[in-house]
Amino acid sequence: MKKTLIITLEYPPQVGGIASFVYNIAVHLPSNEVVVWAPRLGGDIEYDSQNSWKTYRGVPYYRLFWPRWLKLYWQIKKIVKKEKIQQIYVNHALPVGYVARMIQKSFKIPFIIFFHGTDLEIGLKKKQRQLKMVCKSAEKIVVNSKFLLEKLLSNCPTLDKNKIIILNPGPADFFFIREPDEKIKKMRAELALEGKKVLLSVSRLEDGKGYPHLLHLLPEILKKIPNAVLIIVGDGPKKNIILDQIQKNNLQNCVRFVGNIPYGNLPSYYQVADLFVLLTHKDENHEEGWGTVFLEAAASGLPVVAGRAGGVEEVVQNLQTGLVVDVNQEQSIISAITSLLSDTERAKQMGQNGMRRAQNEFMWSEQLAKII
Repeated sequence: MKKTLIITLEYPPQVGGIASFVYNIAVHLPSNEVVVWAPRLGGDIEYDSQNSWKTYRGVPYYRLFWPRWLKLYWQIKKIVKKEKIQQIYVNHALPVGYVARMIQKSFKIPFIIFFHGTDLEIGLKKKQRQLKMVCKSAEKIVVNSKFLLEKLLSNCPTLDKNKIIILNPGPADFFFIREPDEKIKKMRAELALEGKKVLLSVSRLEDGKGYPHLLHLLPEILKKIPNAVLIIVGDGPKKNIILDQIQKNNLQNCVRFVGNIPYGNLPSYYQVADLFVLLTHKDENHEEGWGTVFLEAAASGLPVVAGRAGGVEEVVQNLQTGLVVDVNQEQSIISAITSLLSDTERAKQMGQNGMRRAQNEFMWSEQLAKII
């Protein structure tokens, strides 16, 4: 195993798919062979102290000096020398790929690019030439789904296909572990969930996640399932819009807005829920490349209702591990959610199917073997 530096612009305690992806790579590599660079965040010192690998934190960009990402380069250069780094894992190909390419030229250190979805789309739309240049220099290119592979090759047909690998991100191992009954009971009391049918949604609050759709339909869902409650976990640029929508539609009594929580605390929220819902959809700036949260729900034994988009149907098996819906078909969404809240046996069977599939196909140790 080469000593590896993982560079990421999203990392816990931030909640999100890329953040959990990087955590899961780090936790499954030998702790003395992996180093992480990530941005400074509130709560990062406490979080990093709980991990066995070394994490450097910093500010990636200059405010006025151009190119702004050159600030990250100087930080990475110091780490490479100090830690005797032998390879670099690049998340966010642009601009981190520029940094890795400069390090490659100066120190002859190879790098691997990981594409997650939005990062690839932004690069293809705004800086396709630079993206191709970085990809050409990479030792390997890792995508998280067949959907993303097809998008990459359709836009960059001259790339060497032999160096592209599909690595399907799975749930962290701790999602398969049941929390103590007393802990779940206490959480249900704290969130006033006794006697409730609990919907859970976990995501970065941004375009393409379907929160406006879900909150718009929630009053109709409540007519059929009066004791339904929605828990929203996450933060992001759409937070204030979502909070305004909750208030304007008088949904305060049936929505529990939790915000960001430590990544390791997420299993408790999945385990108090009856159904996981995330109405992913294609947005002008984004289409879901994968959807690790659906597998986190599956590992917790939850059935899911997912919006049809991008690589989501590679994660959720429609009618087997959950229901995949079109976010523009309101009645089908209402029907999917209310039917699974009402038919507990069907919901339980889907949850069990999802758990088995997560265990059989998406364990991190097996996925990482593709690149190590």
